[in-house]
Amino acid sequence: MHRLQHLANRSLIARVFNQYPALVRTKARETSCLVQSIRLKTQGPVEQYGQKRFSTAEATVVLRENGKMREKSLTMDTLNPQVKAVEYAVRGPIVTKAGDIERGLQQGQKHPFTEVIKANIGDSHAMGQKPITFLRQVVALCSFPELLDSSSFPEDAKQRARRILQGCGGQSLGSYSASQGVDCIRQDIAVYIEQRDKGVPADWDNIYLTTGASDGIVSILKMLVSGQGRSRSGVMIPIPQYPLYSAAISEMEAVQINYYLDEDNCWALDINELHRAYQAAKEHCHPRVICIINPGNPTGQVQSRKCIEEVLHFAYEENLFVMSDEVYQDNVYSPDCQFHSFKKVLYEMGPEYFNTVELASFHSTSKGYSGECGFRGGYMEVLNLDLEVKAQLVKLLSVRLCPPVSGQAAMDVIVNPPLPHEPSYLQFHKEKRAVLGALAEKAQMTEQILNTVPGIKCNPVQGAMYAFPRIFIPPRACVSLLQSLGISPDMMYCLRLLEETGICLVPGSGFGQREGTYHFRMTILPTTEKLKVLLEKLRDFHIKFLKEYASLEEPKR
Repeated sequence: MHRLQHLANRSLIARVFNQYPALVRTKARETSCLVQSIRLKTQGPVEQYGQKRFSTAEATVVLRENGKMREKSLTMDTLNPQVKAVEYAVRGPIVTKAGDIERGLQQGQKHPFTEVIKANIGDSHAMGQKPITFLRQVVALCSFPELLDSSSFPEDAKQRARRILQGCGGQSLGSYSASQGVDCIRQDIAVYIEQRDKGVPADWDNIYLTTGASDGIVSILKMLVSGQGRSRSGVMIPIPQYPLYSAAISEMEAVQINYYLDEDNCWALDINELHRAYQAAKEHCHPRVICIINPGNPTGQVQSRKCIEEVLHFAYEENLFVMSDEVYQDNVYSPDCQFHSFKKVLYEMGPEYFNTVELASFHSTSKGYSGECGFRGGYMEVLNLDLEVKAQLVKLLSVRLCPPVSGQAAMDVIVNPPLPHEPSYLQFHKEKRAVLGALAEKAQMTEQILNTVPGIKCNPVQGAMYAFPRIFIPPRACVSLLQSLGISPDMMYCLRLLEETGICLVPGSGFGQREGTYHFRMTILPTTEKLKVLLEKLRDFHIKFLKEYASLEEPKR
């Protein structure tokens, strides 16, 4: 029976990873049909009539005098090898397979479930979260200024829209902004940062609007990566990590330096592990930057102030540039945790640190309570850059002209929300509390339910939008066979989960994990009812999985 199951699993994996060659074969058949169609229509040799009857680019590309297809200039052999090296698990082959199944369900195909539940990505609105009314009102007014005369919009939304439009060329959201972003929005961000950090000064000239946080992160990495051989820039990233970092490092041919978060201590960052990773990396590269994600993605931890101080002291001693990914700063659920910005802690460490350590911190419209992923709005604050390097950063950002101005407007609302005396204040804060309160409840529910399942251990989801549970996969679950195929056991686990339950998760191998451990990442964004269904299906699947391959004894945790 087990051999049959192994073969079934292998077939499943083959179907997923062989879809692209199948697509190529399909396209070849389509091309053959096209040639036959042209021949029938011309009622003669294609070589004689084709160019006369069909002067389209399609005919000139498909048909040659010698009857052979034109060779492509871009093939897998000529493709930039750094592009081939890029991996992005959040939208990887399992998600592609989920899309195929979803389309099949719509076409009447039979599966053991009626819908695909996608818990693979932090896309709040796709999971059913409602937009924040005030944010959408301001962006709508900016997009269609004729609405400024409408009595349907509150005056505080109109005031913000007018201010933003006055900062835009031609008072239109459709104009380019300065490469760093609209000035008044950068000024609002500086005020927000000062208020968030209890009076720590913020200079709006150090603030750059970005296309989501990802754009800023990649831009800073581009500035930092240089050298060859042992002088090549090394980038320290947490493991587990958000795959943007490993993908960007691969694309830029930098050296990835892994430091492992402490799973047994709620994914805390251990300063001794930083020293270990740094010293080992010095043998083959030049470590230049350390990246931190706080609150954590995919791990959901919130770093303590003491931990942040240790990281900053480490960066100061080793002359490292600090990149602080703080897009989940509003997503803190545990009453024992508090968000501390790296900038505030750096300031409190004294002028020697605050005036010397180079720090870039990132925020976004995509997360928090707004969940406005599609606007692609974000900003970065960059401290202590050399003045000549700062000019180079502006030049680099100028290449992409400017981030979406609608996204900049959305970012402005997040940093400049309604005040207590304004008409939109009560509704805004009611909606904000509802979103964050629901996320806190779902974080707790996810942890509690998963920890009742034999063979699953889930740390507290202190913040962000994800759980990253450890799963026990018995050796009998064809581990050696799957490793010989070049994919990890947790990939096989997530593929089977998708096929049997319709639940789409991302294997931990896409984020990095200690050797010999297996995880998956799931978002807590689905509605409470749907999340409960997801967790119950996951529980039943895992128990069935263990029964199939091993005894139901709970492993040591």
